[in-house]
Amino acid sequence: MTSLAPTGFESVLTPNLTLVLVVVGLVAVGTSLALDRSLVRVLLGMVLIGNGVAVLYLVVSGRAGRAPFVGEDPAAMSDPLPQAMVLTAIVISLATIGFLLALSYRLWQISGTDDVPDDAEDARIQRLARDDETSETYDRSEESTTTSDELADAGETNG
Repeated sequence: MTSLAPTGFESVLTPNLTLVLVVVGLVAVGTSLALDRSLVRVLLGMVLIGNGVAVLYLVVSGRAGRAPFVGEDPAAMSDPLPQAMVLTAIVISLATIGFLLALSYRLWQISGTDDVPDDAEDARIQRLARDDETSETYDRSEESTTTSDELADAGETNG
């Protein structure tokens, strides 16, 4: 039986269980915070998710090795790609955090709070759906582009 892995490389990845649990904890708590209405909690959730993803990249990168220089033994080198991915994740996380900081500061300037208010249009649409009404702008004479309306119309003509 032939091996697909190049000779000299370790082909079995044995992740550190502690780091895997850290990743799960960071992403779980971050997701919980990101689903909150307070923008400060959303911001903290994004920070935790970004750090969890960075640790995840380090977990899947395999064992630590020497710096990847020309002329070194390939078996002793560490893979530089996960390190580049961690740097990319940090930059994306930083950009997202900067955007959320600007958004939360502007919301605080306008409303004096960091809670995201309910959208009036969303509340109106929910009320119309609950009462099974249509909006004033709905025109039944227009041709439908949704499958559910086409199925409903087909059911009316067949029944």
